[in-house]
Amino acid sequence: MNIQQTYIMISKLQQIIRGGEGLTVEFKRCTNELTNSVFETVSAFSNRYGGHIFLGIEDNGIISGVNPNSVQGIKGNFVNTLNNIQRFAPTLFLALEEAEINGRIVLWCYVPANSQVVMFGNRIYDRAEGGDVDITRNPTMVAHINQRKAADYSERKIFPYAKQSDFEFDRLMPHVRRLAVTHHADHPWRTMNDGEILKSAGLFQTEPETGKSGYTLAAILLFGLPEVIQSCTPNYITDAICRRDNLDRYDDRIMVRVNLIDAYDHLIEFINKHTLDRFFLVDDQRVSVRSWIARELVSNILVHREYTSAYPAKIVIERERIVMENWCLPKAPGKIDPNTFTPYPKNPLLANFFVNIGRADILGSGVRNLYKYTRIYSGREPELIEGDVFKTIVPIAFLNNGMSDKMSDKMSDKMSDNNSRDALLAYLQDNGEASTAEVAKFLNRSSQTARRMLAVLVADGCVLASGANRNRKYRARAE
Repeated sequence: MNIQQTYIMISKLQQIIRGGEGLTVEFKRCTNELTNSVFETVSAFSNRYGGHIFLGIEDNGIISGVNPNSVQGIKGNFVNTLNNIQRFAPTLFLALEEAEINGRIVLWCYVPANSQVVMFGNRIYDRAEGGDVDITRNPTMVAHINQRKAADYSERKIFPYAKQSDFEFDRLMPHVRRLAVTHHADHPWRTMNDGEILKSAGLFQTEPETGKSGYTLAAILLFGLPEVIQSCTPNYITDAICRRDNLDRYDDRIMVRVNLIDAYDHLIEFINKHTLDRFFLVDDQRVSVRSWIARELVSNILVHREYTSAYPAKIVIERERIVMENWCLPKAPGKIDPNTFTPYPKNPLLANFFVNIGRADILGSGVRNLYKYTRIYSGREPELIEGDVFKTIVPIAFLNNGMSDKMSDKMSDKMSDNNSRDALLAYLQDNGEASTAEVAKFLNRSSQTARRMLAVLVADGCVLASGANRNRKYRARAE
């Protein structure tokens, strides 16, 4: 996340905090350690509409902050508890993010609604305006949650007649474990057997109302044989097309009907085959930006789509852009703004599984990454438009202009400066005035770089300087 995005994100968090606690917002003190009430709220948010949890904030909204020496321990405990099959069913893969607000550290996490009932410590919690409610002994309320989720999420549909021979567990499960452990060395799946992984991921379920047990549609999509997948969801296909020279038909095409784990590899390979790789300096490291873009596009089209629809999912590579389309059930139709949108998963079980194996990011991060890396890759922004058909457009206009890697690095540096310039102007507008040292700290740059950027802004007339030498202060010019 660049400096400007970080600044906007903190502004959004402050706005949420000012609104106080409610149906989708919960404050916890948690100065030095987590309490069980944090996980009760995770269960409640998962079972209702989702919501934001903030640690280091009093019930009245006063920011008390988390002890800096306890931050890493709290983060680790949070992830480990959510992935503990003895504590959570199904297990969840969420993480706390860190933000400095008013000089104090706040940890926060957006908990999405889940497609199945989430239990913590064998208890079921629901969310009400007054807080979290234990409804374990209220079968009517539990049944209501189950009915609502069954209607909203097709991925949790149970196929009781699907048997183990309908799946490719022997081939794919070792691969899944390797991916999970490569992504997180101490991942709990490392020591789980196949059945425990399936149950912890919500891929094998029992309906409390009927007692019906079996593999879910999510399990069939992830591990099923092609013919089994087609029998359970006949319209499943991902159509990948390269249309650069032959605009009437196509130059190359694959139609993917295999399980989602193999489908991911096939689609990544197709994008890599028909786009040029470019390496850029990102956070002082040389990064294949094309790989990040391909990862976000493919994980999005496989995870966030409605599999009961007859609309075929498509990835079309054109001369100047990649266009991706898939059917979804829109919650907030329109163009997505990465700085203000509220993320939610179309298929929480699939999304959580892809995060566990490192093929997707925690909810919300993927969209921000797509904007970040597309800007670096092409100098332009992607478009994400949510409707009955979710459409993503990634510009790749500069790919055939013979740009060298050295020129790419310079472009990356230039765009980084542009982002810093925008963030610096916003910072000065909000804070009145600042010294060179304060600007350098805000930008996380050297004093020399901060002084150079301020000089450019002064020359452009955007910023006014007063004082001399070490006492010089800068402020944004009033509109």
